[in-house]
Amino acid sequence: MKTAEKNNGHMYTVSTLTREIKFLLEERFPFLWITGEISNYALPVSGHSYFSLKDANSVISCVMFKNQKRGLKFAPESGMKIFGLARISLYEPRGSYQLIFEHLEPEGAGSLQVAFEQLKKKLASQGIFDDSHKKPIPFLPSKINVITSGTGAAVRDIIHVAGRRFSGIHLEIIPVKVQGETAESQIADAIETVNLSSKPADLIILARGGGSIEDLSAFNSERVALAIFKSKIPVITGVGHETDFTIADFVADLRAPTPSAAAELALPNKGELIQQVNRLTASLTLAMKQKMDFSHQKLDDLSFRLKSPDRVLEDFKIRIQECKDRMKRVLKTRVLYNRERIFWLQKALDGKIPLVKIMENRKQVNKLTTAFGIGMDARLSDWKAKTREMGVKLRALNPKSVLDRGYSIARILPGKKILIDAKDAALDDQIEIVLSKGRLVTRVEKNNGKKKF
Repeated sequence: MKTAEKNNGHMYTVSTLTREIKFLLEERFPFLWITGEISNYALPVSGHSYFSLKDANSVISCVMFKNQKRGLKFAPESGMKIFGLARISLYEPRGSYQLIFEHLEPEGAGSLQVAFEQLKKKLASQGIFDDSHKKPIPFLPSKINVITSGTGAAVRDIIHVAGRRFSGIHLEIIPVKVQGETAESQIADAIETVNLSSKPADLIILARGGGSIEDLSAFNSERVALAIFKSKIPVITGVGHETDFTIADFVADLRAPTPSAAAELALPNKGELIQQVNRLTASLTLAMKQKMDFSHQKLDDLSFRLKSPDRVLEDFKIRIQECKDRMKRVLKTRVLYNRERIFWLQKALDGKIPLVKIMENRKQVNKLTTAFGIGMDARLSDWKAKTREMGVKLRALNPKSVLDRGYSIARILPGKKILIDAKDAALDDQIEIVLSKGRLVTRVEKNNGKKKF
């Protein structure tokens, strides 16, 4: 009852209270301008943008729906300071309030300038501005397509400069809108159409006069930039004044500061070319004259030195006869020399016939063989005599022969040391006596008169 009294006798549900708070907020703040810094920017597949707007002390949840974003000239991102028109709404399921933005503008620089910098950065990262993609500008194009406004000052300046620099050049004007909603698509379509022509031009000039950044927005669009990049025909841009720079200028193969300057860069000066051709013609004529004079002088000299064909033929006949006579003398000398050499070699060979040499060597071999046999027989007889003599000595010194004559060998056991002196044997030592036939084992009972007992 106390709670009911505090609420003037009315009991709120959560949903009822949330709905009334939402009504009060939306009624009190239908639309408001607000400024702050974007953070936590998110762009899901739905296309809606969700972010927070903060300052030094507070944070508000924000959303900008896909339909409202179509009018933006730039892409919002975290860290960007903005101001915008929004309405407050309360999200009933969570009981939290948020700002729903209808429009955004970057703080400081305008949205078009921010969009320009963002697109410039994007295309630069893709390499579209690299010099490696720039096509060379033809020295003297036979046909030039001029894509510009058909009624502006730019087209008149280009025609005037082209007529002054190279009269008679084939200029084909492709009229397009250079500002406004359809300008971007018209410019891009014109570049694509020119490239698909059965008789394409050698060069494209894309031009317009000066203006604000809003007026030049078509030349700062991604579609026009890509159309220039994809063009197989070289493109010169002459957009705005000398201080104006557009995205189209960065993509183009050559940038001119003004439309008039674009025509200046596209065409050489015909008068200067004629003067240069005349100078080269005069130089070539002089060089040819000097060459002809030199050739005539050389021809006269050769003609003076040239002999008649009969005289030349006679000289050759004389030279041939001289060569013939010289060849005969050389051959004759060579034959005589070889004949003498053969005769000398034959005489030298008579004493060195291989068969005679073989017979002499064979006699020598037989003689040496006989001498070798005699020597070997004598040596063998000597060896046999020495062998017999040594055999007799060996048999005489053989211990067995001594034993056969009745001698014996006494050895002390167990070491079998040969006994030479009776002093080396002690009483009771066992003595082995080796005879010619067999062995005896005895014991020492007396040694030099000493008895056993």
